[in-house]
Amino acid sequence: FTRVDNPRGLLEESSFATLFPKYREAYLKECWPLVQRALGDFINATLDLIEGSMTVHTTKKTFDPYAILRARDLIKLLARSVPFEQAVRILEDDVACDIIKIGTLVRNRERFVKRRQRLIGPKGSTLKALELLTSCYVMVQGNTVSALGPYSGLKEVRKVVLDTMKNIHPIYNIKTLMIKRELASDPELRTQNWERFLPNFRHKSLSKRKQPKKKTVKKEYTPFPPPQPESKIDKELATGEFFLRESEKRRQKMNEIKAKQAEALTKRQEQRQKAFIPPKEKPAVKKSKPVFSHY
Repeated sequence: FTRVDNPRGLLEESSFATLFPKYREAYLKECWPLVQRALGDFINATLDLIEGSMTVHTTKKTFDPYAILRARDLIKLLARSVPFEQAVRILEDDVACDIIKIGTLVRNRERFVKRRQRLIGPKGSTLKALELLTSCYVMVQGNTVSALGPYSGLKEVRKVVLDTMKNIHPIYNIKTLMIKRELASDPELRTQNWERFLPNFRHKSLSKRKQPKKKTVKKEYTPFPPPQPESKIDKELATGEFFLRESEKRRQKMNEIKAKQAEALTKRQEQRQKAFIPPKEKPAVKKSKPVFSHY
């Protein structure tokens, strides 16, 4: 779309504004001259640090009506913590963006954080694999996931993100994407139906409601209460320790301790001696020489 297609420009002025969080203020202030340079004379961009907002609006030189929409997407991505180097790609013709809201998909906060971390993966490996397979840049920040890339890739990213929030592990979708990529590269299989090649993942774990109940064996009913456990005094009376003097009790306890220590020492020595016992060697069998008969 060039100046020749629309020589008179636009009749009305269009504008879009978006708020940004406080922590993005320093970065936006630093990169704002680059944003204005990227948009050029066709789109006017203003940064309001008092209100915490970014505004873009068309000028008299604007001839492309879609340029304002791309500028709107640019400021949205910048507000969602996407770095300028990636966000500026939205001004290209074959690049689109998608901001997926995931904050309201899971009620429990702890479960939400776990599933969001599952999407990122250990050291960001799952997210990196998703980016390589879809040719998109994906940024997980707070309650949103920002994706930037071709339309076909954005569709796949949205599906993976929503499935992850529904407790479907992203590795299943990544595996399917890898198989699709291999099939697309084969000229013979490109036109065929791929259903037979794609894996069919099913939930192996049954829900708690569907699980069979464990059979409980009923105990025989007895009207009498269980026998009372013996107290320490009862045990001492039974063994005769109760009638011993304090000194004799102490001596008996010391003897028991010494006997236990001696037993532990012998066990330890046996364990140490095991290392010095040589293993049994197999007896050497002499090989009998073959007897050759002479005719």
